[in-house]
Amino acid sequence: MQDLLTLMATLRDPERGCPWDLRQDFASIAPYTVEEAYEVADAIQRESAEDLRDELGDLLFQVVFHAQMAREAGWFDFDDVARTIHDKMVRRHPHVFSDAGERTHGPAAWEAIKAEERRARQDGQADADRSVLAGVSVTLPGLTRATKLTRRAARLGFDWPAADGVLAKIREELAELEEARATGGEREQEEEYGDLLFACANLGRHLGLDPERALRTANRKFEARFRSMENELAAQGVDLHDADMTVLEAAWGRAKRRNKEE
Repeated sequence: MQDLLTLMATLRDPERGCPWDLRQDFASIAPYTVEEAYEVADAIQRESAEDLRDELGDLLFQVVFHAQMAREAGWFDFDDVARTIHDKMVRRHPHVFSDAGERTHGPAAWEAIKAEERRARQDGQADADRSVLAGVSVTLPGLTRATKLTRRAARLGFDWPAADGVLAKIREELAELEEARATGGEREQEEEYGDLLFACANLGRHLGLDPERALRTANRKFEARFRSMENELAAQGVDLHDADMTVLEAAWGRAKRRNKEE
């Protein structure tokens, strides 16, 4: 770990560092940080241990990069980052680390501790946002943020008691999207489409499913089937650009069947 920290400091050294690394700031590096986190998730979903090791290293490098820039700014350093997360995890696991022997644990206890942390941060801040929705990052992927927002609202009882209510809401939103297509403009269609996606994310929460993971799986499934269709037609000497929809649909059906058999 110390070797990695030293390497990062060398890359950012004003006299002998890398010109590209020296040009970077928090904003320019942030997209790479997000990208590396997604690549970790991808390696996990592909169940590739070797890729997971490499991608975790890439993600760790992003943390080290940000910590080095923060050290240069006089804000904090990597040790502060490690200490902060260590202390936070101890605080959020009183059932493991408390001398009082408190054994209460689970999602409700975890959320209660996080809520208390937010209240502590807000104390003394006259302009602090005290909404139950405060702190849900606007930079999260849309489906993930929708899930977090509805989970927060559910703490106050603003929720359907079961998934059936969400399914009814999805049908309602779909009908409104169809109406917007018939009578509205692009803006109205986008709004109704957003409402439909929001309701779908809420359904995932009720079912205990991660919408981002589910969508990644659907993306991979579509890609595998489409590539299989391409390969089949190419082997037959068929150019996809010239094939009519009847040929494509038949090939797609065969690709689906092959995919299910694998």
